[in-house]
Amino acid sequence: MNKQEFIEWIGTVEESYMYMLLSRMQQDCEYYLGYGGRNEKSLWANSVNQQIEFMRILYDSVPEKPEWLSLEDIKHYELTMKA
Repeated sequence: MNKQEFIEWIGTVEESYMYMLLSRMQQDCEYYLGYGGRNEKSLWANSVNQQIEFMRILYDSVPEKPEWLSLEDIKHYELTMKA
């Protein structure tokens, strides 16, 4: 799925699903950095670059920002996962 397809798809899902997916993607990042052994196949988007890009899109799309994830957290995942 490319960026445009993802944006269009997000427009078709319920708000609650966006939060669930964002949480799932965060958990995938944690797994990737830990027990996942930095295997990109453990990421929802199957690549670090797309995972981070899609997380930002989702974060920007939700009306109420979650307390459990911030843009700074996403940036931290990006820097850590790309290191």
